[in-house]
Amino acid sequence: MNELIKTITRDDGTIAVSGRELHDFLKVGKDFSNWFKDMASYGFEEGKDFSPFSAKTPNGGRPRIEYVMTLDMAKEVAMIQRTDRGKQARQYFLEVERRYKQGQIDTSGLSLQAQAALAAAQAIAAQEQRLNKVSSKVDAISDIVATSTMDWRKATRDLIHRIAKVRQGDYRVTQGDIYKDVDDRAGAALNIRLTNLRRRMAEEGQSKSKRDKTNKVDVIANDKRLIEIYMAVVKDHAIKYRVWDDEY
Repeated sequence: MNELIKTITRDDGTIAVSGRELHDFLKVGKDFSNWFKDMASYGFEEGKDFSPFSAKTPNGGRPRIEYVMTLDMAKEVAMIQRTDRGKQARQYFLEVERRYKQGQIDTSGLSLQAQAALAAAQAIAAQEQRLNKVSSKVDAISDIVATSTMDWRKATRDLIHRIAKVRQGDYRVTQGDIYKDVDDRAGAALNIRLTNLRRRMAEEGQSKSKRDKTNKVDVIANDKRLIEIYMAVVKDHAIKYRVWDDEY
């Protein structure tokens, strides 16, 4: 496989991606520094998903800030672009990940007995991986279903982000589909309720900026029954779209 975008194998064996290499490949119409800040604002965390470092410039000028990101972040950033190059980059990273997980080994120089032994060992490892995946799936479904109402806003927001990621779509589009299902299930007419809520806020003298920031989740928060229905719908979507699937 030709190296489409530079990847780095870290000391701990994990794969990282050069932020600038990805930026250059995607051919986005924005300078690297501002583009990366935009990408980081999608909820990625410094030190976990990406790390900055100082590097020399090619012409020997002042050092510039570069970024290295995890393979998972690189896949998601590529998906966010919604371009052919973004799709191509994501497919490339999936192939890098697949090869890394398989630990491709050249067996051409091994004896037939050694090749057979290696094949048997790989078959056992593959079976264990399948069993672990099934176990993880069951655990993930249990975690979703067990999500409590103690922090329902954060719990549902996190799940919607994961659903949107699997669907390769926008968070707002995914949330819109969920709102529609809540309307259908509860007969709630969230649009009307939101309009009425903003009108009451205006009558109480609350600022326009605060009214504009008020959304359907705030409407749901005022009705315990709606909270329960909203959570149930989000959980149903999470299970439907298999948010535990580690292909994404």
